[in-house]
Amino acid sequence: QLPLVESGGGLVQPGGSLRLSCAASGVTLDTHAIGWFRQVPGKRRTGVACIGSSGVPNYLDSVEGRFTVSRDNAKHTVDLQMNNLTPEDTAVYYCAEVGNWLGSCTIVAKDGPWGQGTQVTVSS
Repeated sequence: QLPLVESGGGLVQPGGSLRLSCAASGVTLDTHAIGWFRQVPGKRRTGVACIGSSGVPNYLDSVEGRFTVSRDNAKHTVDLQMNNLTPEDTAVYYCAEVGNWLGSCTIVAKDGPWGQGTQVTVSS
């Protein structure tokens, strides 16, 4: 599992936007399949989105059309742009390396330790 660090969380009002970034110290993510996950207290961590080594994304149904996962090759990050946020999106968000098959990703994290995550709170 890559040593990944999440950033960009914060407090936003319903309908607002946030952009999260996932980076790895000393490692470029340009060709890794990376996924975003979220967890609320007392519930299991769930997959939200991923981007495969070919650049093809995959999304949880409830975020498709609102969230966009992309690579920033200049910064060597994988970003999650989240628009039209709702209180149900409130969670700690994590990124992790995920399964990759012929360039397409599955939102299932590879084994390994999780990072600290970044808190996203959607509230008025």
